[in-house]
Amino acid sequence: MPSTLPPDSLAWSLLLAARAVAAVRDGKSLTEGLLVSAGEAPATRAAAADVAYGVLRRYGWGDFILGRLLEKALPHPEVHALLLAALYRLETRPEATHTVVDQAVAAAGEIAGGAFRGLVNGVLRNFLRQRESLLAAAAGDDEAALQHPRWWLNKLRRAWPADWQRVVAAGNAQAPMTLRVNRRHATPAAYLARLADAGIGARRVGACGLLLERPAAVDALPGFADGWVSVQDAGAQRAAELLAPAPGSRVLDACAAPGGKTAHLLEMAGEAGLDLLALDIDALRTRRIEDNLRRLGLAATVRVADCAEVGGWWDERPFDAILADVPCSASGVVRRHPDSKWLRRESDIRRFAKTQAAILDALWPLLRPGGRLLYATCSVFPEENGGQIDAFCVRQPGAERLAEEQLLPQDDHDGFYYALLRKSA
Repeated sequence: MPSTLPPDSLAWSLLLAARAVAAVRDGKSLTEGLLVSAGEAPATRAAAADVAYGVLRRYGWGDFILGRLLEKALPHPEVHALLLAALYRLETRPEATHTVVDQAVAAAGEIAGGAFRGLVNGVLRNFLRQRESLLAAAAGDDEAALQHPRWWLNKLRRAWPADWQRVVAAGNAQAPMTLRVNRRHATPAAYLARLADAGIGARRVGACGLLLERPAAVDALPGFADGWVSVQDAGAQRAAELLAPAPGSRVLDACAAPGGKTAHLLEMAGEAGLDLLALDIDALRTRRIEDNLRRLGLAATVRVADCAEVGGWWDERPFDAILADVPCSASGVVRRHPDSKWLRRESDIRRFAKTQAAILDALWPLLRPGGRLLYATCSVFPEENGGQIDAFCVRQPGAERLAEEQLLPQDDHDGFYYALLRKSA
């Protein structure tokens, strides 16, 4: 049945966000969940996404509060998610309490024939009556106060005893928007001037990066459609800078989607280019690589393949350089993907580590003697990073560790790990 809610109403935004959050609670990614609003106007999509991201950043808090307000589990997942969305909005827009409650009840009218309108109204008003005592209780609960699962917090405390609180705070913040300037078109300084002329504030970060003062739509960025810049975190830009293959080299980007690192490698090579093969196991994500390269005017061979199943794609010609940006927990980029904190389980870390080791072992024989492999993750967990490389170097005594960087998330970049290895002759 079509909705009766105005498309520009808070009620409609809350309902769309609730549907996305309910999908995440059912095991889907937030990207998949937000497809419920794919046919909406851009402003409506943005409003729903803003609420959904906010709910998942504060999910530990919201779930704790609801646990105190509900006597038993709700039979309808969208109602639970709607209450989470309304609680988030009440806490972030305290000046609009009456409007939020009214609009949440209106949104509930679209679920199960409106059977939960009274429940939603009662729970939210009960929250407002008990707010101070509920907030005090939440402040004493690690998962509610710190917005991360307990097992995740325990791992951070063990791995980073001096830094774990900073890592947690960064994971709960909104992510910055950083551009990578395509040096085939402009220097960072020249593009910074173009941004200033367009009224967009930014500052230099890294060799090719510009950190925007406020996120902006890509359509507002001068020359974006013509390939002058790409959106890429400053920490992610370190990959191409560390691997730095010589122009004309034969290069493998083994887990390449969505293609940001692929493009950066090609941009750095200049007119000489690279003989670059970009692989990804997902056909839809592979098309994103092709779209990005097309916009930037770059050329590479792009294939759908499992990089660890070498027999299905390798032509037996060795590579001069390999980028292995392996699947991982994404624990360094949770501010961009807040759903990952709640979708992951502690046992997943062992599963990722097993996959990472298999990829390293499969790709290493493809590297020529003297060639370099860059192992990369967007994780802050040592089992996926330094521990993984320590074990690999024991298995492969011909691997020389040239460089190693662990970037913990902070204001101007996300969390990444890099290990640059050289194969002995």
